[in-house]
Amino acid sequence: MKQIDLYNVLIAPLITEKSNLMAEKREQVVFKVLKSATKADVKNAFELAFPAKVEKVSLLNVKGKTKRFGKFSGKRSDWKKAYICLVAGQKFDLASYQK
Repeated sequence: MKQIDLYNVLIAPLITEKSNLMAEKREQVVFKVLKSATKADVKNAFELAFPAKVEKVSLLNVKGKTKRFGKFSGKRSDWKKAYICLVAGQKFDLASYQK
């Protein structure tokens, strides 16, 4: 991918109890990424955007939930989640990050 396209791969960080636990214990960061992104795209985009080295990337497809509101029913969109493993010894705190 081009450098401009790599900035669009990472959509948003996922801040949950599980992702905070993984960040503390396993030095992993969790991001919502483009549905069409590959492991190499996610690795290059993260290293381009943040000053940390990536060891491994795991991708997970999340299926959208079916929701009802009265007699109307619909389905949320499917999306992709990336677990980004950092190189040992590196810390990444999104809350204190400033570019």
